[in-house]
Amino acid sequence: MDRFVLELRELDRTQVAAVGGKGAHLGELSRMEGVSVPDGFCVTTDAFRRITADAPSLNDRLEQLSRLDPDDREAIRTHSADIRRTLEEVAFPDDVATAVRRALLRCGERTAYAVRSSATAEDLPTASFAGQQDTYLNVVGPAAVLRHIGLCWASLFTERAVTYRLRNGLGQRTVHMAVVVQQMAFPQASGVLFTADPVTSDRKVACVEAGLGLGEALVSGLVNPDVYRVRDGDVVAKAVASKQRAVHASPGGGTRQQAVESARQEKPALTDAQVLRLAQLGRRIEAHFGCPQDIEWCLADDGFQIVQSRPITTLFPVPETGDGANHVYVSVGHQQMMTDPMRPLGLSLWQLTTPRPMCEAGGRLFVDVTPRLASPASRDGILQALGSSDPLIRDALETVLARDGFIRPLPDEGPAEPVPGGTPEPVETDPAIVTELIRRNQASLAALQHDIQAKSGGPLLDFILADVQELKRLLFDPYSLRVITAGMDAASWLNEHLREWLGERNAADTLTQSVPHNVTSEMGLALLDVADVIRPHPDVVALLRDAEDESFLDELAGLDGGREARDAITAYLDTYGMRCVGEIDITRPRWSERPTTLLPMLLSHVDTFEPGAARRHFEQGRQEARRKEEELLERLRALPDGERKAAETKHMIDRVRTFTGYREYPKYGMVSRYLVYKRALLEEAGRLVHAGVLRETEDVFFLRFQELHDAVRTNRVDHDLIRRRQDAFRSYQALTPPRVLTSDGEALTGTYRRHGLPAGALAGLPVSAGTVEGRARVVLDMTEAALEPGDILVTAHTDPSWSPLFVAATALVTEVGGLMTHGAVVAREYGLPAVVGVDRATRLIQDGQHIRVNGTDGYVEIVSTS
Repeated sequence: MDRFVLELRELDRTQVAAVGGKGAHLGELSRMEGVSVPDGFCVTTDAFRRITADAPSLNDRLEQLSRLDPDDREAIRTHSADIRRTLEEVAFPDDVATAVRRALLRCGERTAYAVRSSATAEDLPTASFAGQQDTYLNVVGPAAVLRHIGLCWASLFTERAVTYRLRNGLGQRTVHMAVVVQQMAFPQASGVLFTADPVTSDRKVACVEAGLGLGEALVSGLVNPDVYRVRDGDVVAKAVASKQRAVHASPGGGTRQQAVESARQEKPALTDAQVLRLAQLGRRIEAHFGCPQDIEWCLADDGFQIVQSRPITTLFPVPETGDGANHVYVSVGHQQMMTDPMRPLGLSLWQLTTPRPMCEAGGRLFVDVTPRLASPASRDGILQALGSSDPLIRDALETVLARDGFIRPLPDEGPAEPVPGGTPEPVETDPAIVTELIRRNQASLAALQHDIQAKSGGPLLDFILADVQELKRLLFDPYSLRVITAGMDAASWLNEHLREWLGERNAADTLTQSVPHNVTSEMGLALLDVADVIRPHPDVVALLRDAEDESFLDELAGLDGGREARDAITAYLDTYGMRCVGEIDITRPRWSERPTTLLPMLLSHVDTFEPGAARRHFEQGRQEARRKEEELLERLRALPDGERKAAETKHMIDRVRTFTGYREYPKYGMVSRYLVYKRALLEEAGRLVHAGVLRETEDVFFLRFQELHDAVRTNRVDHDLIRRRQDAFRSYQALTPPRVLTSDGEALTGTYRRHGLPAGALAGLPVSAGTVEGRARVVLDMTEAALEPGDILVTAHTDPSWSPLFVAATALVTEVGGLMTHGAVVAREYGLPAVVGVDRATRLIQDGQHIRVNGTDGYVEIVSTS
């Protein structure tokens, strides 16, 4: 055969570049013993390149297509349609047509064929591209086959395929199209087999969907499939659908819908024995390819034919253990408000920073809680600790615990051992304690900034590794933790006792408004002060509105008020420029590296607030807290034994106001050090690029810390490893990490088991009391936020970098969060009603809808649409 046509039996999985993902997988399957694949051939990507070479101006059009925004549907529709017309108008090359006709002669010219697109970016482990290109069934005759091959080529540029590539970071010119031409199968039943449950992600459960006739009826949604679930060789669940219609091949070519006789409509498409045989075949194919598969099958004459197998790319990966035992993992990202994937350098540095062993999966970190769940001595403690932070995590863990045999209980070892030294001594309520802790942290940071300047090469990496120990000392200093715990315990005491004594719910929420030393809250208010400097100068405001890159700071100096504006922004960055979205990942761009990130929030403040808003905002919160304190103490004194109760409450109010703000400082100190590390590491990466060791400076982000140390020492890196990790990172970005994950791959989200909520309310965790109605602003990217007075911020999760948005919001709703996460702490200090942990909030609440947020009872109601 020539370079334009290859027979399926000549192919294997290594030939994706020549025959696309589908063709390579079918070739691999056809070589497997015991797997039946309809015979056929592939028209190669060389043929596609041959036809595109004859298409005028195609390169320029593809370049324009590559620059489009994946959300600009109209532009994508117009450009892709233009490219498809161009390809359809190009004459079919004679040499390609000759090669196809020769292949058809060998298979039979009057044989019916399935003609199917096979792109080089299709059916890959990181992106399946399922359904993105076209398939044509029951194509009869050489002229029809050639015509449909041309349609398959053009389908590389359907709107949906172009959008998919744009969203997955794949270039429009780097993907090519092959076409699979197979002898047509005429089945009595067909469908899809998933070797992992597509709903729960459980790798031990296979799911079979089956219908009568051709699979087009299922793919098009014409009929509902029979659904079978198989585990450990048994059909554990079965749902048989009513089958009123089916799709069959037409005698002259193509397909037609056909009514199913009434006696057949309620019968299953497959027997249980056939389902088990198919599941077993699927396990063999899965083992061959090394990952869970989405398999299209046909049943003809009681034999199964496989017409496609692709990786299931939507499953969240499972941490690798290799011990074969059952494990339960809890997401670290849901505790840290960072559920996005992290690059290898960020993962490794975070693991160096934290004392607890962690597992990696899908670019995220997890903690294996299996031993603590198995031990009666620790089980209740971990459920209580995780449940108080995130009730959904607790519910998911209890779901796993309720299953017989998944977690083997350890022998009851009696009560947990007491902490050495007994109960920690109480911390004196003295503001100087917090001041001194902050001073020590700042002094340590200043020493790092001074000492690191003289370091480079291997000694730099050694120095950073040693300094991480100093960072850990500060983060986990027992006295610092006692101070944080004192504030948390005081808030719990106030909520518990004031509810008992006065019927007052969530009293601490108001009492913690505008506390001192909360660096995250201060950061949000400080941006209001920057807006005050900018607001009087129209030319400065205009320049900031048009700024497209980081050079805007240099351009300010020549404008009226520009120097003052530049100094104010620079001073803000000097204090808070180490922050960014996802700041626990050292590889994420910091505000000081990308100050344009701040401009939307800054300009919103210029437009929305009056001068002096920061001072008024803080003072208003302080006065509300003071009035609440006076009211509560007065009511307490009127009770029996009221003077004692008032005195105890006053002591706890002083403690909560003295220590609560410090809760935010240790992380601020950590990310301040991370910025110092990052600047030094990027300088080192620049030297590696100059020496030809790295190709790009940011390639360093795809090396783990020890690998970077080795690269600096040896002046060598594995470029293929970096490329594979870059590809994997792109695929991880499309995944949503579960709160709880089992070693079977099952992803559990948990549910709220509360009663008495209003009909249709979205349940969540109440973290800041109060009820507010307003317009929902669903924000997925902080840089695109445009909040107006009265808006309610609805987002997936917040970390400290989101705090400047809080001053413009009247309430907060997030999908992820807990009582003591940063967003909850700042919401309470700003006096914003807040509900967190609202599952799928950004999908169930539409931007612009009028909603009601009940931060006291923990739910959100959609009042009206926009």
